[in-house]
Amino acid sequence: MTYPPTKPRVYKYHWVSEWDDKNPKYPMYIISKGRGDSRLTARFFERTNIPYFIAIEPQDYDEYACVIDEKKILVLPFSNHGDGPGRARNWCWDHSVEHGFKRHWVFDDNIVEFSRLHRHRRLPIADGGMFRVIEEFVDRFENVPISGLVYDFFAPEKGAFPPFILNTRIYSSLLIENSCPHRWRGRYNEDTILSLDVLKDGYCTMQFYNLLQGKSPTQKLGGGNTAEFYSSEGTYNKSKMLEMAHPDVAKTVWKYGRWHHEVDYRPFRDNKPIYVKNYNAAENKSETDQFKMHREKIK
Repeated sequence: MTYPPTKPRVYKYHWVSEWDDKNPKYPMYIISKGRGDSRLTARFFERTNIPYFIAIEPQDYDEYACVIDEKKILVLPFSNHGDGPGRARNWCWDHSVEHGFKRHWVFDDNIVEFSRLHRHRRLPIADGGMFRVIEEFVDRFENVPISGLVYDFFAPEKGAFPPFILNTRIYSSLLIENSCPHRWRGRYNEDTILSLDVLKDGYCTMQFYNLLQGKSPTQKLGGGNTAEFYSSEGTYNKSKMLEMAHPDVAKTVWKYGRWHHEVDYRPFRDNKPIYVKNYNAAENKSETDQFKMHREKIK
């Protein structure tokens, strides 16, 4: 506990992309339920003019349609199934495949902001350029079906971090290759289950530190899984399901006043990313110059 309480940070600058085609090339899906009033992730995308779809259940349509362009709303063909968000995520996966995309993004609906970590400073992004940078980088590899962003509280400004780390869990903001042999499964902890399914098959995951996600704490926001089962069930079942799915590397532990899971990712240290055929990194260093950015004062 700290006193006095910390005030929300007010940024004076944000990062602006200098190239023309600054939007992501793969579709962006937000999975949302009962949060038409907050819609934190969608609000950020609206402010930064990043195109997106938001997948909702039929009973929530009016709540969302009064504040979001109907062209951005995807109505799921099911509701109140109690299986967690995996079913909706798989539906969006199929939607992406049907429209001919190689990959797709999928996001939780309680992300307040996305920021770039550069030279020990975090500043918000002003457009979709950083998502495009990650897409172009991941497309260089043939065995990275899952990638995504680290939480900003794991990357304090005065720390030293690599641009990305390999072979760990990917949470809340994921870039998924549509040909990945594994799909979302499990009522809880489906993101960690998917990450482990992929890693156990010898593939790699990439978690990026150059673009961070600022997420509202789990169970602090109404709607979503909080209303569906966390408010009544707590976190024990969530952690136990992961342990049951991957008992060789996951276990349930009590700490910080509630049940958590712990996962041992050491068995996957030898999973190495492989460049796509005929790609030579040494001959393509000029690619970096395509993605220049500058800081600009927020008006």
